[in-house]
Amino acid sequence: MSLIEPHGGKLVNRIVDAAKAKTLLGEAKSFPVIKLSEREQCDLEMIAIGAFSPLTGFVGEEEFFTICNEMRLPTGLPWPAPITCTVSTEQAGKFNVGGKALLVDDQDRPLAVLTITSKYKHNKDLEAEKVYKTLDKQHPGVAIVYGEGDVCLGGPIDVISANYNPEFTEHRLTPVQTREEFTKRGWQSIVAFQTRNPIHRAHEYITKVALESCDGLLIHPLVGKTKSDDIPADVRMKCYGELMKDYYPAARVFLSVMPSAMRYAGPREAILHAIIRKNYGCTHFIVGRDHAGVGTYYGTYDAQKIFDEIDASLLKITPMKFEHSFYCKACQGMATTKTCGHDKSHQVFLSGTKVREMLTAGQLPPPEFTRPQVAQILIESYKTQK
Repeated sequence: MSLIEPHGGKLVNRIVDAAKAKTLLGEAKSFPVIKLSEREQCDLEMIAIGAFSPLTGFVGEEEFFTICNEMRLPTGLPWPAPITCTVSTEQAGKFNVGGKALLVDDQDRPLAVLTITSKYKHNKDLEAEKVYKTLDKQHPGVAIVYGEGDVCLGGPIDVISANYNPEFTEHRLTPVQTREEFTKRGWQSIVAFQTRNPIHRAHEYITKVALESCDGLLIHPLVGKTKSDDIPADVRMKCYGELMKDYYPAARVFLSVMPSAMRYAGPREAILHAIIRKNYGCTHFIVGRDHAGVGTYYGTYDAQKIFDEIDASLLKITPMKFEHSFYCKACQGMATTKTCGHDKSHQVFLSGTKVREMLTAGQLPPPEFTRPQVAQILIESYKTQK
């Protein structure tokens, strides 16, 4: 039995052994230093563990332009968003092609050594227009791009430590480890569910429909950098645990976290999320309503339509496209417009604002919207935030 091949055919591992790390630390004393942003630190960990395979480091100039303009790597392999390391114009003079740089975290701890193979101007307008489909700096992903340095440094990285303080270590599995788990369980078809929110009834419904067609379900929440108003990862993890305990078959569902940052790039990020899950060993990927979207920057189902633009023989992971689901009072169950013909007056729909108001007031949202156990965890979280 064999699992799906990683993107590009081989899982990358850029974490060096202890002896090599000691040598690098000695050499790095003479290297100029780059303090990575929070998103760059997340990206470094994703490269290090192979979740961004086939990338072995931060992208160079040719890669940057083919990714932005053509949504692919120079090899032709689909890739939707540039993974960059940037410095300011003032800092840029310290770094030269052929040289090396020490990458550190926000506490100045050494993360990796970058071998610089490319140094180029960061074309922020191009990245914003092509990847995010907007130049509006109110968009959280675009705001990060324009807040980054004006010069990009590309090249492979040798990682000393991917993360000094990883959260959720029990569930922080690398692609190698999730693949081992799937093999142990005898799963060949695995559907991944990307989330940065608690799982409500609508999410539960589509994951279970997807599970009807696959051997196993990977609940794979993103725990890297998100917006300040997103629900904290530790609260979400409690919610996932309660749901899995009471509402999913233990033998057919698995929880692991993904240390990536959110880009809120809508359609392009949906492709990135699919590629990442392919690297983790998944054969199918759920793409729901407004996947990885924010505000009104993207159409409701743009993240599904973009998969039709990608050569399926190169992407290989299968998107499972779902319409918006809801509880129908007339049907007395969960449904979508594909399975329910009743009008909207029968649908239980609560806006995010309304749910937050109820939780803040200590009121349980209706069970048609969320499971009581999840609502209780969220209520307690909101109380502590007051």
